Amino acid sequence: FASYYGDHMVLQQKPSGAVVWGRGELGAMVTLTLSGASGLVIMEKTAQVKGPSGTWTTVLDPMDRGGPYALTAEQGLENVTLRDLYFGDVWLCSGQSNMAMTVLQVANASQELAAAARYPYVRIFAAAPARSSVELEDLERIDLPWSIPTAAENLGHGNFTYFSAVCWLLGRSLYETLGSPIGLVEVAWGGTPIEAWSSRRVLQACGLPEDTGRREGPQLSLCHGACFNLKAALCFAPLLSLALSSSISPHQHLSGPQTPSVLWNAMIHPLLNMTLRGVAWYQGEANTFLNTDKYNCTFPALVADWRRAFHAGSAGQTEPLLPFGFVQLSTYRRGSADDSFARLRWHQTADLGVVPNARMPSTFMAVAMDLGDEHSPYGRRLHLLLFLGSVHPRDKQNVAHRLLLGAMAVAYGDKGLVFQGPYPTRAVLEVARGLLNVTYSQELICRQRDAQAFEVRSAISSQRAAKGKGSTDGGFSPPQVCCSSQASPCQWQLAPVVAVGSRTVTLALSGCRTLVLGLRYAWAEWPCDYQACPLYNSQGLPVPPFL
Repeated sequence: FASYYGDHMVLQQKPSGAVVWGRGELGAMVTLTLSGASGLVIMEKTAQVKGPSGTWTTVLDPMDRGGPYALTAEQGLENVTLRDLYFGDVWLCSGQSNMAMTVLQVANASQELAAAARYPYVRIFAAAPARSSVELEDLERIDLPWSIPTAAENLGHGNFTYFSAVCWLLGRSLYETLGSPIGLVEVAWGGTPIEAWSSRRVLQACGLPEDTGRREGPQLSLCHGACFNLKAALCFAPLLSLALSSSISPHQHLSGPQTPSVLWNAMIHPLLNMTLRGVAWYQGEANTFLNTDKYNCTFPALVADWRRAFHAGSAGQTEPLLPFGFVQLSTYRRGSADDSFARLRWHQTADLGVVPNARMPSTFMAVAMDLGDEHSPYGRRLHLLLFLGSVHPRDKQNVAHRLLLGAMAVAYGDKGLVFQGPYPTRAVLEVARGLLNVTYSQELICRQRDAQAFEVRSAISSQRAAKGKGSTDGGFSPPQVCCSSQASPCQWQLAPVVAVGSRTVTLALSGCRTLVLGLRYAWAEWPCDYQACPLYNSQGLPVPPFL
């Protein structure tokens, strides 16, 4: 069998058939037998060993959820048997360090770890970090073979190792909701940009050279409070890494490679034969430093490319529109005037603000900008930078819950489920009164009536506009709108909230009573305090940022 097949694994249930493959003697026939707990043969398949690398592949008949089963591969007098297999739903979890954060590192970690024993049918697997300049057929190494979850041995193995908290909490919730066995495959590496996870096809589609960002030697990541090995001007504080060393994981793989395609080659391409039910993705922090404004191309292109590749690699068993969930970036530095996090959040939606959309069908998003955690010990900013905060919030439970809602609605077809916050559908300008009325898709709950989270755009000086960017007191992102008497470049200015109705927000234009050129909400690196953004729906889901 290939490296990522093993005892305790979960294979994809019907309506898809699970793909199974391995290696053998060229030209030989391999017989694959699936047996029930009593030894009764359920099905038998044969496959011939082919190709230059001597591999065989077969597709099992679609199976109902459940188990345990045994799967035996025989070639001549040799045989290998995998035991305690279950059929259920298989989810791939990928990204950078916020996906790699383990259950040991989250809020209420001891309670989460103690609960592991209640979920023996949620099985976990973690690939080891690896890079390659060419597409690999199989994984080079495995950090965690298929396992039944345990508190100390795997879920709480260490910081940024295994097992992923977001992946585990999502899988556990899926099991509780669906009742099916769940297989979770973690493929993550901290400090890595999307280019490293992208095939050459994605890079070419987005006009990126295949060697962009190629570097040799040590690479520092955001996790270490320094650079992504980029221009010095983009680096916050290289000298801060020593100060941070006591509060972050010592694992060197947190500083991941930025070379294009090396993680696609070594960690994704080997898995393409696997039949999947869905993908969960938490990545983007690294791209607030690298090709930020290309992310509106690279991310949708990556989603489409992975779907095509997994569909083809699984002989059509992984559905063409593989459900793809992702986490919109949380926060980093309280009080920062930099808008790269805000731009990246917008680009994560292909510049449309909400998903699924025409450019990103069958996707779902967990908004996380209201889950900032300035006291997290993982990757903190210290006082000498005048910033407080962390790029690794510990509340992964709310992240997983919001992903679960999207998964149930998009992947499992629960059409009546509200899985995202309200989104603006219309804006009406009352010129005489200097007001802008914004209508939303759902009823609104205002948690901060006096919050200044909207901005309009106007023809004011860039120096004055810069003072209005971001949140200087750490409370809220100023509301802004863009307005001008001329259709010319202009700057953003505040648009205070006057009133909040059941589905409307009324903004004062503060003297801007002519042409409104733009409106944006929560456009800041740290838009609000923990679960205290201005607007939510009745289910507690925040209004996402928009432009």
